[in-house]
Amino acid sequence: MDRITCEVRPNWQKRVEETGLVFHTLHGETYWDESVYYQFSSYQIDQLELATQTLHDMCIELVEEIIEKRQFGLFMIPKEWENWIIESWEREDPSIYGRFDLAYDGVHPPKLLEYNADTPTALLEAAVTQWYWLKDFDERADQFNSIHENLIEGWKAIHERNDTPLYFAAMASLPEDYVTVEYLRDTAIQAGFETHYLDIEQIGFNYQTNRFVHGDSGEPIEHLFKLYPWEWLIREEYGKFLQNSPLNWIEPPWKMLLSCKSILPLLWEKYPNHPYLLEASFQPLAGRSYRKPIHAREGANIALMIGDQVENETAGPYDGPYVYQQIGPIKQTDGYFAVIGSWVIYGTACGIGIREDSTQITQNTSRFVPHQLVN
Repeated sequence: MDRITCEVRPNWQKRVEETGLVFHTLHGETYWDESVYYQFSSYQIDQLELATQTLHDMCIELVEEIIEKRQFGLFMIPKEWENWIIESWEREDPSIYGRFDLAYDGVHPPKLLEYNADTPTALLEAAVTQWYWLKDFDERADQFNSIHENLIEGWKAIHERNDTPLYFAAMASLPEDYVTVEYLRDTAIQAGFETHYLDIEQIGFNYQTNRFVHGDSGEPIEHLFKLYPWEWLIREEYGKFLQNSPLNWIEPPWKMLLSCKSILPLLWEKYPNHPYLLEASFQPLAGRSYRKPIHAREGANIALMIGDQVENETAGPYDGPYVYQQIGPIKQTDGYFAVIGSWVIYGTACGIGIREDSTQITQNTSRFVPHQLVN
């Protein structure tokens, strides 16, 4: 797993914009960075794929156990939502995607840092933009990247279950969210769906029909992909209407369980000393560890701890409850730490993207860098 410097393409900004990545530069700083790339051997990619698929299977087994033990309180889920989540799980409501963030040094087994199971982004970058970079860099080269193809196949499977028009919603004020949703919408169209986009703020509710509707047209929404966190949605003004409205959700309600960092201690308890896990607890750990709010996002409010003392903490709006997790073996080269974002699309591990930062905590401004597979 080598970090290699290289020449950027002439007019690289135009090239990545042609793939849809319009936010290649954030606040004057490079977000998409093709002046470097990471090179993996086939063995290393096999290890990442195996780890990702295994972790996905472990998480699915954990959901079953959480439901059986009624452990919803560990996830800050109000009691009135429990049966709705259980019903979603028992119906096997489909999930299209999720991203495992892994610490990996190319030598030791990959370790789970967290699972972005509900609203992961950096998808277009991983699925499309880095692939076109690779073909320009070396048209004979390869990547661990079948994300795009798996998205289309996943949407086809969902379309067979439900072929009603599929709405896609995000906050258009957030370019990364909007671009991610529009890319997902494009893959759904290729799979045969009729699709529509609307902003989260445009979703209304019809009290007479008990249905969520497009706020401008009044058209009922029966099938919705939303890039908006479940833990926010159930607490919104219209949250009280969610359970009684005949709306099919992607990601489904049962993903509330996997999108919460409370799974980290529960995974460790269920699979102690597993090679793909870091020790995690709801109580402070001895030595150096991370302290993470169970619902924090984009690296906000994560503290590096020594015992129960805070050594350093990122800024953000989130507070406890917390989980504590052992420091992972994150690859460090030339002063940069690389975290692997490994994608599961419709239940299958199928590709990676890499974010790197000068600190051990990946945040929303951390750079995305491409990768290459060598045999």
